[in-house]
Amino acid sequence: MVFYFTSTVVSPPAFIFVGKDKFENEELIQHGWEEDFHVDKLSSAHIYLRLPEGWTWENIPEELLTDLGQLTKANSIEGNKKDNITIIYTPWANLKKDGSMAVGQVSFKDQKKVKRILIAQRENAIVNRLNKTKVEKHPDLREEKEQHLKELRKKDQAAVLARKKEEDRLKKERAEKKWQKDHAYDELFAEENMMNSSNQDRDETWEDDFM
Repeated sequence: MVFYFTSTVVSPPAFIFVGKDKFENEELIQHGWEEDFHVDKLSSAHIYLRLPEGWTWENIPEELLTDLGQLTKANSIEGNKKDNITIIYTPWANLKKDGSMAVGQVSFKDQKKVKRILIAQRENAIVNRLNKTKVEKHPDLREEKEQHLKELRKKDQAAVLARKKEEDRLKKERAEKKWQKDHAYDELFAEENMMNSSNQDRDETWEDDFM
């Protein structure tokens, strides 16, 4: 089971989700998307943000980070009782998991891609607002990821095709311009040749007609 939340502090709204327990967390870790955003600290749930298209994990609005931090704090038995706690976050692709780790436990591939935010205290208004949007679902995470990757491949193929069409158009345009440049004086030369040919055929005294 996965719990889904909606944050309306940004437009369009952001979708946040979390596994019901550490076993659900394992599924989320295994089948996350490249652009998923992961937040955790202390003994707590792993909160994920599905980044909207065009966003990066480095430019998430502060208001949304606060929502994520408050939700992480609220879902930590230990962290929920403390003030001034630090929440860490990183892209899903930076999560590291090996066989020696406990269920739900992760590490990081690159510590430079781990950021931190400070949550001074629990803000019930934020937690209550998010909890009102809470929805329980039983998604097939593997299938969702496969469909997502399939859509990405289609977009990539469409982008490659569009790029090729544009390259062909530019190539044709350059060829046409080159032809026009190379043959710019063809018509003029043809007219001069006709005039010269016409004058050569006249009688030697043809200019006398104008006297």
